[in-house]
Amino acid sequence: MNQDKCDAMKNVQAVCFALDDLRLFLDTHPYEKEAISNYEQYKNQRKQILQEYEQNFGPILAYNVKQENQWTWVESPWPWEGEL
Repeated sequence: MNQDKCDAMKNVQAVCFALDDLRLFLDTHPYEKEAISNYEQYKNQRKQILQEYEQNFGPILAYNVKQENQWTWVESPWPWEGEL
């Protein structure tokens, strides 16, 4: 895995981890306005970095494959293949 792809995947993982952590916190603190605001910020950031990743390196999820005449999901390395 090239370094740019590796760095992009680490960024995706970090933002997803922060979202999961905030979601768990909000499960027990549903009225914490700062946490809700942070969750929305990370959610928007996740959407943006996933779009950037997929533009540069292909889809992370099979649901995001843009097939035309053939199924292309298996044509490139899986998103998690390679060293991180």
